[in-house]
Amino acid sequence: LKAIPLKSKTRTRLYKAMSMKSTDNSAERLPLPLVSSFVLHFCAQFEEDRIYRHLEPALAFQLELNRMRNFDLTAIPCANHKMHLYLGAAKVEVGTEVTDYRFFVRAIIRHSDLVTKEASFEYLQNEGERLLLEAMDELEVAFNNTNVRTDCNHIFLNFVPTVIMDPSKIEESVRSMVMRYGSRLWKLRVLQAELKINIRLTPTGKAIPIRLFLTNESGYYLDISLYKEVTDSRTAQIMFQAYGDKQGPLHGMLINTPYVTKDLLQSKRFQAQSLGTTYIYDIPEMFRQSLIKLWESMSTQAFLPSPPLPSDMLTYTELVLDDQGQLVHMNRLPGGNEIGMVAWKMTLKSPEYPEGRDIIVIGNDITYRIGSFGPQEDLLFLRASELARAEGIPRIFVAANSGARIGLAEEIRHMFHVAWVDPEDPYKGYKYLYLTPQDYKRVSALNSVHCEHVEDEGESRYKITDIIGKEEGLGVENLRGSGMIAGESSLAYDEIITISLVTCRAIGIGAYLVRLGQRTIQVENSHLILTGAGALNKVLGREVYTSNNQLGGIQIMHNNGVTHSIVCDDFEGVFTVLHWLSYMPKSVCSSVPLLNSKDPIDRIIEFVPTKAPYDPRWMLAGRPHPTQKGQWLSGFFDYGSFSEIMQPWAQTVVVGRARLGGIPVGVVAVETRTVELSIPADPANLDSEAKIIQQAGQVWFPDSAFKTYQAIKDFNREGLPLMVFANWRGFSGGMKGNWPVLPFFLGAGSVHRR
Repeated sequence: LKAIPLKSKTRTRLYKAMSMKSTDNSAERLPLPLVSSFVLHFCAQFEEDRIYRHLEPALAFQLELNRMRNFDLTAIPCANHKMHLYLGAAKVEVGTEVTDYRFFVRAIIRHSDLVTKEASFEYLQNEGERLLLEAMDELEVAFNNTNVRTDCNHIFLNFVPTVIMDPSKIEESVRSMVMRYGSRLWKLRVLQAELKINIRLTPTGKAIPIRLFLTNESGYYLDISLYKEVTDSRTAQIMFQAYGDKQGPLHGMLINTPYVTKDLLQSKRFQAQSLGTTYIYDIPEMFRQSLIKLWESMSTQAFLPSPPLPSDMLTYTELVLDDQGQLVHMNRLPGGNEIGMVAWKMTLKSPEYPEGRDIIVIGNDITYRIGSFGPQEDLLFLRASELARAEGIPRIFVAANSGARIGLAEEIRHMFHVAWVDPEDPYKGYKYLYLTPQDYKRVSALNSVHCEHVEDEGESRYKITDIIGKEEGLGVENLRGSGMIAGESSLAYDEIITISLVTCRAIGIGAYLVRLGQRTIQVENSHLILTGAGALNKVLGREVYTSNNQLGGIQIMHNNGVTHSIVCDDFEGVFTVLHWLSYMPKSVCSSVPLLNSKDPIDRIIEFVPTKAPYDPRWMLAGRPHPTQKGQWLSGFFDYGSFSEIMQPWAQTVVVGRARLGGIPVGVVAVETRTVELSIPADPANLDSEAKIIQQAGQVWFPDSAFKTYQAIKDFNREGLPLMVFANWRGFSGGMKGNWPVLPFFLGAGSVHRR
């Protein structure tokens, strides 16, 4: 950019031409110069600030581009001229890799006629929603066309017209809007949003600049902060001031405070979320939000204490190992763990126990060595489970792991040499691995390798016999720990209530722990396997399995009874855990929790079973009236209390938990209709094919007999009264049907003691 001085006469002539007013439109024919916007720095050389290119000078400040100064910005072309989209890369030191990329979408909402200075709340609501959808459309195009992974994407909307309204109405409207489009915003990784608006409380009141900030970093908790802009009388600078009782994180900070780059916690959170799970230190807050939802859902079934909800409905302390390997209670910042396992003792004030109930929660940190089990992880799991057994309280396991850890001795990895059978043809194999005398001398003091001295091929060598490694937890000691915690899980299932939530994946010992705990909840995108598809393909010698979901996805584990319930995401999984706990006593020494049910105890059961086949769930839970719209035919148990488990497996039997007069019970009922048993083809057997077998109703088949046994065994350990609606005609006939059924049936008859 080069500045060219104009002569004074030329400059005067140009000004006159540009300011000329003519009635015959002659001014339109003047060759007026094109005007571009540049930020000129007073230095020896001018340099264009490209981020302001194609922007009006005033528009640049309304978009508040200076708040993105912690990022190197690249403008992304948009089909919608109202949208301004930028790809930001966090500024780092030279030579450092950039890991924080994010999109910034910014737009200005003006009145439709561009002149009116005030607008209605309805216009604000409609235009805001329309621009939000347009912003998501532009972001979706850019999101799928970039070669970097973005996170913490940001939307900024500046509403220019003044609105006469109560600021609290904005919060309600924005919250409902975000909930409507929440899943799409989450897929686009929009975790932050900001709305700027000028508000008058009354028609004659003074306009107040209001800022609304939304954050949803964990994916299940929407945090809304409301601020107003005020001028500091001392410094004359504009800053954020909290509007209302809640003080948000920006309270007292300058209005031009830049957006912060990603911290370590958010990096770990993004890593976990990219794998399809929740960061382990977000689990306690997820329990809190699920507890709020449980109170709301239970209010339709029972008479609960009047609002507000207890402020301390969830308290917890982290359980940490000390130097002697014993548990200590500690409150430390999230992300402070030094091993891949985290445990808490939580106190929940739930609807069934408003005074509080204790549980032990254990979970894998998948951001630490992909959630693998080493000696320290095994020891923490053991100690936390032992604490749950000692106090007789429920143990919850959040599984997101990769099985037992297999490590490499890095100090040996780059030193060893191979003694080939034929150095010219490595495919003939090798005789042994060895170290040179110099390398052996260097590592011998570490006691990480055992060697034998040999003379071979005219040189001195140290033949490797054992690789131990200087670090603990690289090899067989991990398998020893796996056996230890597997035995502990078996004891825990016998003595206390155990529930497992499978999120992302549970492999090897992680899958064993889930199965030994029996009561399993599985998230839809997770898999529960012993060995991965890649390893099995190598064993079989061909590409048989294409994904781990073929081995342990919900379509396998839910249909074979291993998984008792499936959920769409981690939040629903935690809510299901709390929902199941609401039927169970708070400790092994306590009686079942009682609720003051809204259904009268002496009510009439309105649903009447027919002689024709019918859905037995209607008898248990009730059903909508077939002819009268909006009416409900009540079933045997309290309204909304029946919760079925193991639904798609062994469908000739229906099992679940329910309440009768507010008392939790275990339920076993009989399916009267003919059901279909689908047997998928085995990919490993080329001759196999999918089969569909008809199973008659009111008959015990091998799978339904085992389902009955499993359910009664679980209910017995939970201390629930058992109600069996016996309507069987007998066992399935034939050799294949008879021999597996009787042991399960007899076992089911002997397990229930209470």
